[in-house]
Amino acid sequence: MTTFNNDPTMPTPSFPGSHMVIDDRYVFISGMTVSDLSNGHAAKGDVKEETRLVMRAISRMLEMEGGGLADVLRVDVHLTDLNTISDMDSVYAEFFEPGRYPARTCTESPNICGGCHVEITVMATRQLPED
Repeated sequence: MTTFNNDPTMPTPSFPGSHMVIDDRYVFISGMTVSDLSNGHAAKGDVKEETRLVMRAISRMLEMEGGGLADVLRVDVHLTDLNTISDMDSVYAEFFEPGRYPARTCTESPNICGGCHVEITVMATRQLPED
């Protein structure tokens, strides 16, 4: 059964969508920016800090569903400036076990919602409860 959830620790999305969609096999997390977080506004403009806060929020959301970042299969990253990819990568890599990085796409998107510089979308396998 598919469920459509919002993270209760974050503001309700300002768009017609859900923070997370969960089915029997996967957890899909909508593109997250620091504008989506109730405490992230001060980080705007600092690609490293934006990445850190968004990755922490994604990790927490996966934990709410009984999983974690080790379950992530695919990540889409949007940056307002691809010249900042090394700064983003330096923080992003801290959240995964070396050599076990998810498949990833990174694009330049000059107009990310909320004036942010990083947006991250995730697809993870779902940890099913044991019988």
